Amino acid sequence: MSRRPCSRVNCAEEAVATLTYVYADSMAVLGPLSMKAEPHSYDLCEKHAERLSAPQGWIVLRHSAVEPGT
Repeated sequence: MSRRPCSRVNCAEEAVATLTYVYADSMAVLGPLSMKAEPHSYDLCEKHAERLSAPQGWIVLRHSAVEPGT
């Protein structure tokens, strides 16, 4: 797998997780870094993955492999 930067503006850290939104279910899903970059997902570094929040009323589903401290 090649090195991919964090999708957040002005962040050059290496991505460790991939964020995908499921708009129909008002859900943000954060899991391990995907094998390849996808146009409708966001790669995040450890810091931005830990600080992830979603709009009020949305659910954030975190895959256990990207919990802080793992």
